[in-house]
Amino acid sequence: MGTAIVWLVDAIVTLLIWMIIASAILSWLFAFDVINHRNRFVNQLASFLDAVTAPLLAPFRRVIPPLGGMDISPIVLLLLLNFARILFMQTLALPLITLLG
Repeated sequence: MGTAIVWLVDAIVTLLIWMIIASAILSWLFAFDVINHRNRFVNQLASFLDAVTAPLLAPFRRVIPPLGGMDISPIVLLLLLNFARILFMQTLALPLITLLG
């Protein structure tokens, strides 16, 4: 049971990291007019990624101002998520596995 919980936490954090990266890349593609919102699939994908990542990025966007027109809040969030994942794996994963099996 403990191994499954550790795997689930790691998978969720990894999935969030990939969604933040995809959202950032998609926003760059919109900004440089490589793709547009008229494509229904792209619009739905952008809406989904924005709905997932915006609540996570909002606190950082309130604190960190854009630097030269570039939003670095995704970078800060990625660093914190990686830090949290490593901290979880190094400190809580082994006790959780030994406690729950």
